[in-house]
Amino acid sequence: MSPLRGTPATGPSDRSAVASQRGAFGRLAGWSQRHRWGAVLLWVVVLVAITLGSQAAGSDYRNDFTLPGTESQAATDLLEQHGSTQAGDSIQIVLKDRAGIDERKPAVRQMLGRVRDLSGVAEVRSPYADASAVSEDGTIGYATVTLEGKAQHVPKSDITRIIDTARAAAGDGLQVELGGEAVRGAEEEGGGSAEGAGLLAALVILVLLFGSLIAAALPLLTALFAVGGAVGLVALASHVFTVADFTPPIMMLIGLGVGVDYALLIFYRYRHELTRGADSESAAVLAVDSAGRTVFFAGCTVITAMLGLIALGLGSLQGVALAVALTVLATMAASLILLPALLALFGRRIQRHVRRHAEKSAAKGKEEGARWRQLAAAVQRRPLPALLAALIALLALSAPALGIRLGFSDAGNDARTTTSRQAYDLLAEGFGPGFNGPLIVVVDGDRADGQAVRTAVAEADGVAATTPALPSKNGGPATVVVFPETAPQDEGTTELVHRLRDDVLPPLERQTGAEALVGGPTAATQDFADSVAARMPLFVAIVVGMSSLLLVAVFRSVLIPLKAAVLNLLSISAALGVVTPVFQEGWFGVQPGPVEAFIPVMIFAIVFGLSMDYEVFLISRIHEEWTRTKEHDHAVREGLAATGKVITAAAAIMIVVFAAFVLSPSRMLQQFGLGLAVAILVDALVIRCLIVPAAMQLLGHRAWWLPAPLAARLPKVALERPEGR
Repeated sequence: MSPLRGTPATGPSDRSAVASQRGAFGRLAGWSQRHRWGAVLLWVVVLVAITLGSQAAGSDYRNDFTLPGTESQAATDLLEQHGSTQAGDSIQIVLKDRAGIDERKPAVRQMLGRVRDLSGVAEVRSPYADASAVSEDGTIGYATVTLEGKAQHVPKSDITRIIDTARAAAGDGLQVELGGEAVRGAEEEGGGSAEGAGLLAALVILVLLFGSLIAAALPLLTALFAVGGAVGLVALASHVFTVADFTPPIMMLIGLGVGVDYALLIFYRYRHELTRGADSESAAVLAVDSAGRTVFFAGCTVITAMLGLIALGLGSLQGVALAVALTVLATMAASLILLPALLALFGRRIQRHVRRHAEKSAAKGKEEGARWRQLAAAVQRRPLPALLAALIALLALSAPALGIRLGFSDAGNDARTTTSRQAYDLLAEGFGPGFNGPLIVVVDGDRADGQAVRTAVAEADGVAATTPALPSKNGGPATVVVFPETAPQDEGTTELVHRLRDDVLPPLERQTGAEALVGGPTAATQDFADSVAARMPLFVAIVVGMSSLLLVAVFRSVLIPLKAAVLNLLSISAALGVVTPVFQEGWFGVQPGPVEAFIPVMIFAIVFGLSMDYEVFLISRIHEEWTRTKEHDHAVREGLAATGKVITAAAAIMIVVFAAFVLSPSRMLQQFGLGLAVAILVDALVIRCLIVPAAMQLLGHRAWWLPAPLAARLPKVALERPEGR
């Protein structure tokens, strides 16, 4: 490989100059290289200590979907205050016998008695105690097991014993299945082979990129060290903070993709410095002192976005955000500290391989970045058509996101082999689709008020049936269980929740003076989705605003940060536009249902940081050339030529890591994997390779415009050290 055009070579004689002009990141890399064995040993010792400590202490992952200030949370708090068993979650033991479940009374009652004596059970209501608990044809019935608390607070071992005890009664034509969120959590499957498949694919891409197994392994090794330590730290942190039980696979997903990405950006710059004549030590220092700044900025952007999620106050999402922020911090630290030490250990072998490869390329007349330079030149010749075509494609991809419907998956999305899915289907068969998503109306008034509410609710459109008003044990609020005509995830159920709250119950409250609150898991799901939608604009504005201000200081420009923000939002909307039809409409055989309520905010926070990573990496190289030559067209071509290969390689690795999670049994991880993979694909290929060169060409010298009063007040921030230093 030949040196980049217009850049002077850095030879071994420049080592003293390099050392004297090191920035903070270069000095950090120098320390890691001088203490290479100590740095690696320190990482190993810390990783082992964290792993052993987390295994000894165990984890305390627990979900928290409480949303103070919402009506569903107020209903739950009121029930808990008065000791109502409805405050605890419940499990349905669903029975089916073609001959009629009345024929099974002795066996069923004996089984329910054993369940009643189990730990974690507050109350068991037999299907024979309530005619409404048996289908019209008498073949399907259900018993209700009320737990002593919320599902997340009941140990999984207790739920497993309930499942095993109940299902032991099946046989001779009697089918016994169990449903409820507690059951779904107890039989939840692991992450599958997604992590392994993603790592293997990443290794293949790195080997093809560098032609060396050792060179390919270093970015992966750096990412694994970082993710391993972060997983153990978060497991320990779960004893102090509320961290959701679905956090570890999300950490693996983000950590592997981001870790390899960050390490690759630095490693590629290191390899580039070797081809320009630097020795291994100087090349590592130069790489970390330049590309390391981009990594630091990108990591801080993701961490800032995650801390913004914590400020939103969305229950378990706060723990997930904290865990991902910690993972990104660990991957950033590993890239800046551990990777230089590994380069010092294996640098000579890598240097020999890179030099041989560069000599072969030079002999064949190959030039680094020639194809990317040609692509940039082609876009520059017709920038407006290229820009419009790319924007139309992105807007078309984004269009389905306008109809996105947020919610949570339920047992209807589970595998058909699970007992929770079979119980769901049996209840829908025997009692109608809305039976799986009942609403609980809590009436804080006297008995007559409860009956009046029940009568009014029963006559509302979309209500299939209601139960009598059931008073709490201490004579406090009564509860009316409302069964919609539609399934829990249907839009009709969402409309019913709003209809009861906005139209049906307010007149009764004014008339009787009683308070009526619509709660229950289905209503809580809708409240969570509504809260995310309401708080999303503020969150986006804060993250975009803070990142744009930093870019203004970095590039001394107003238009470049504005362009970056708009394009990053386009890549995110395109990702959501793909996720929506696949999972919401059921494309490609996927079980249709709502998009998980926190997917949009998580994808935004993560993708915005990663997109800014590529933006800074590309624009900083363009800015270097612009500063050196003041030739705008030349700067755009050379910037893409210098970064196009590494950006697409890094993106390809993240795409295969993220896409591998589509193979996960978890619907939530499937949505994450697909959304992140599409966003990175769009960002790397469409935005960085087409839109950015076209937009920069159209902007011309105006791209670097900054009002004089603002320029005088802004601090000067440099993310890339000029290559000549």
